[in-house]
Amino acid sequence: MSFPLNWRVLSLSLLLVGSTAFAADGAPKTAAAVHSATLQPRPGHAAIASANFIATNAGLEVLAKGGNAFDAAIAVASTLSVVEPESSGIGGGFMAVLHRAKDGHDIFIDARETAPAAVDRKDYVNPDGSPNRDTALKGPLSAGIPGEPAGLVLIAKRYGRLSLQQSLAPAIRIARDGFKPDARLRGAIAGEQKDLQRWPASVAKYLPDGKPPAEGAIWRDPDQARAWELIAAHGDDGFYRGETAQKLIAAVHAAGGNWTLADLANYRAKERTPIVLNYRGYRVVTAPPPSSGGVAIAEILNILSGFDLSKMDQAHRVHTIVEAMRRAFRDHNDYLGDPDFVKMPLDMLLSPYYADGLRQSILPDKATPSSMLPRAEANEPGMHTTHFSIIDADGNMAAVTSTVNYTMGSTFVAEGTGVLLNDEMDDFALVPNKPNVYGLLGSTANAPEPGKRMLSSMSPSIVIGADRTAVIGSPGGSTIITQVLEGILHFIDGESAQQITAHKRFHHQYMPDEVMVEDGTFDAATSDALTRMGYTLKQRESWGFMNVVTWDRKTNKLDAASDPRRPSGLGKVQ
Repeated sequence: MSFPLNWRVLSLSLLLVGSTAFAADGAPKTAAAVHSATLQPRPGHAAIASANFIATNAGLEVLAKGGNAFDAAIAVASTLSVVEPESSGIGGGFMAVLHRAKDGHDIFIDARETAPAAVDRKDYVNPDGSPNRDTALKGPLSAGIPGEPAGLVLIAKRYGRLSLQQSLAPAIRIARDGFKPDARLRGAIAGEQKDLQRWPASVAKYLPDGKPPAEGAIWRDPDQARAWELIAAHGDDGFYRGETAQKLIAAVHAAGGNWTLADLANYRAKERTPIVLNYRGYRVVTAPPPSSGGVAIAEILNILSGFDLSKMDQAHRVHTIVEAMRRAFRDHNDYLGDPDFVKMPLDMLLSPYYADGLRQSILPDKATPSSMLPRAEANEPGMHTTHFSIIDADGNMAAVTSTVNYTMGSTFVAEGTGVLLNDEMDDFALVPNKPNVYGLLGSTANAPEPGKRMLSSMSPSIVIGADRTAVIGSPGGSTIITQVLEGILHFIDGESAQQITAHKRFHHQYMPDEVMVEDGTFDAATSDALTRMGYTLKQRESWGFMNVVTWDRKTNKLDAASDPRRPSGLGKVQ
């Protein structure tokens, strides 16, 4: 059977304008024009949704001190480092989309980790040429140079209202005085116990008395409290130079790693221009590279702009969305990487004209096998990430997604620092065309180089309409992109924060050619219809924990919801 694939649309990249904001009808529209039509008055109160109630309350505490959404973001992120280390932390990195209410300024904060200068692909290859999963995922060779401390310092300097000491105070207090670990953290420690036991400092921190913390026990982290105190007092120098830096390098070298003091001193968090597009009258502000997520979301929404999803039955709506997902995932990993290292055809990928060509290749009642599309390889980050959303009383907004990659990162704690290192090096294409821990492949655009940022799917996003606004994001590896996409579609359909986070989910990422489905997503009739169209449905148990804040501008009501899949999460309005 032949499929009418019109790949001549690639040549349209030569005709495109430079703006990344486009109207759903295909006409270019500047970001300023979209914004001026949608900006509304301040809400007068605040809301935070995060994956842990202790972190949410830390953010609310900082707001009560007179802080803004950006100060609260520092408090939430640093507190999550203490209470949710299985997903994010001081030894990892984050990506954030910020919206400043007073002037409508949107900015993307890139605090993604970087490869050390001495990175060597040989360290990640077994003698037979297969990937060495151990060095890619465990111990100091698996860790990129952390970005979270620098990113939080940057936010405090340029966007915060309070001092860094005030915003970090909750995390320092909680680490010093202790808290009761939730079931998910205790389970993560138990699940990674074998690898944690390889490193003495990891045992000392996570396995008191040789076992994970008991239910109800108070757990303290004085070394991490000290690390945050140094950052509070000295900013970047408190982590990337001086006492903490010396201890990090000594511990990494003792365990066979290759970091240097120069790697730490040279790290910089960066401000980048976010991707902005218009979909059905809503202004979507999302993550640019080195995130692959925002480009994919924009490409999918541009494809979907040519369909009226509201008039479709569930099977055809899912079919249309899945085909858009398939084509966007086909593109984004083939082209994308660190923008400081890779030239990317973003004008083409974000163009409504390019989307129109992709849309023409979608058959109305038949799945397009991924084998019929030109091949692209994928490399995606892990499931163990976290996201939080904030809107403050003045209408400032923060969508922040933070990660250490796999559960408990590298499982390696640098002695004397309390810093659990990430294992983000596995997010590079360490061995070309060989799968990473999630069975996904990588292209040369995402090959490791000294100082390079590894590709990510983190997709923090802000959606602004004439009457309603949403701050949204999720963890979930490659499913981050599709979960955020589905959340945006549900929000535009008028659903509440609680409804958005509770929705059952589905996902397609080009390869493997299957629709991953959460149990209960489709009824029997829809599943049968999709199967007849040619789809393979595969149940997936693990999905990210979405956190959403919405603002109804008509009623001036804020609504915060944490994913019901995570009982310890909390969305709270102040």
